[in-house]
Amino acid sequence: MLSLSARVQIPEQELEFITMRASGPGGQHVNKTDSAVQLRFDYANSPSLPDGYKAALRQMKDNRILASGWIMIRVESHRSQLMNKETAKEALLALLQQAGKPVKVRRPTQPSKNAKRKRTDSKTLRGKIKSGRGKVKL
Repeated sequence: MLSLSARVQIPEQELEFITMRASGPGGQHVNKTDSAVQLRFDYANSPSLPDGYKAALRQMKDNRILASGWIMIRVESHRSQLMNKETAKEALLALLQQAGKPVKVRRPTQPSKNAKRKRTDSKTLRGKIKSGRGKVKL
């Protein structure tokens, strides 16, 4: 059971794990073991994921989230298949938690009168300093 919050939990049956050979060097043993793991999760058709999470996932810009409604996470950082599965679950949990956070609304603001005055005063002062760098007239 993958627990996002007290109310949102995803059962293990909704997660698909595909094993494959990891890339890179590894000696004689590398061609015999499938230690890399690809986790697949159909979030669009998941009955345990609320609609708010689904909408947020559709809006997120992440290469692991596909337009077809699937999340694909590939992990091959460990030698152990079990460790790679756990890492993939943690990555999925982090991605779903990020989708569950409310988006902070930006409220446009205006600079205060004092800030505007300080800015123009500093520009005037800088202009006076630069004008004093001209050629000396005798």
